[in-house]
Amino acid sequence: MAVRREPTGRQMRLATELRRLREAAGLTSRQAASLLGVSPAQITHIESALAGVSEQRLRRLASHYACTDEAFIDALVAMATDRTQGWWEEYRGLLPTSFLDLSELNHHASFRRDVAILYVPGLLQTEEYARAVFSGRVPELTHEELELRVRHRIAGQEITAPYGLVIHEAALRIRVGDRAASRAQLVKLLGLSEEENITVRVIPLDLDGFSRAASSMTYVGGAVRKLDTVVRDVPHGSAFIDSESQLIAFRTRFRKVEAASLDSARSRDFINRLAKEL
Repeated sequence: MAVRREPTGRQMRLATELRRLREAAGLTSRQAASLLGVSPAQITHIESALAGVSEQRLRRLASHYACTDEAFIDALVAMATDRTQGWWEEYRGLLPTSFLDLSELNHHASFRRDVAILYVPGLLQTEEYARAVFSGRVPELTHEELELRVRHRIAGQEITAPYGLVIHEAALRIRVGDRAASRAQLVKLLGLSEEENITVRVIPLDLDGFSRAASSMTYVGGAVRKLDTVVRDVPHGSAFIDSESQLIAFRTRFRKVEAASLDSARSRDFINRLAKEL
């Protein structure tokens, strides 16, 4: 069995879900290997994403684990048999793995929701805005590294699934670049907010008692709810959160933040006023 050198985020998620199913069934990896007729090392490799698993073996494992959620099993099979070589693969070995994993996650998303407090999300950034964001990185990037990140960010901005953004007024007012770049970013945001599959809502600074958005977050929908993922920024990239309890908490958080925001029409008017001020 060939051992992978660098599993992708999607492969790691599949491995995690298979381990969770086994543990929920109360089986050890040795017991699972015996039921499948393979060595314990093969189960270990599958559950650490160092090796793939065929559809036949995955369905047998699900049966042994007494998993009866057919939609979930079908989604896992789709992950196991996916051979997509996405546009992001050209950046492998050039950018941190978390950049590629997020691109892969977005590609397969059934929907995406963002809460943005300090910056416009990368999915909606103009090239100049993105360049200004990456320019502020410490330690500084070389010119080549900076342009590579900008190129990757712009390449991944196709939005086909439903997308909802709740953005704080602070993120709209902070000038990560100059005045012209800030105005261009607001104009782009206005244009995108008119798309049928994109919703933009603003949280104004003068909202009383708002304490629900201590930090930004990205919530990405999977093929089924169990496969949703939350992405949080951390000092060295992105952290991917997929435990059921935390997913429930973040879904609740997004609903509360969204409920406190202006509706879409008022939000467009709000952004338009800010753009005119610049």
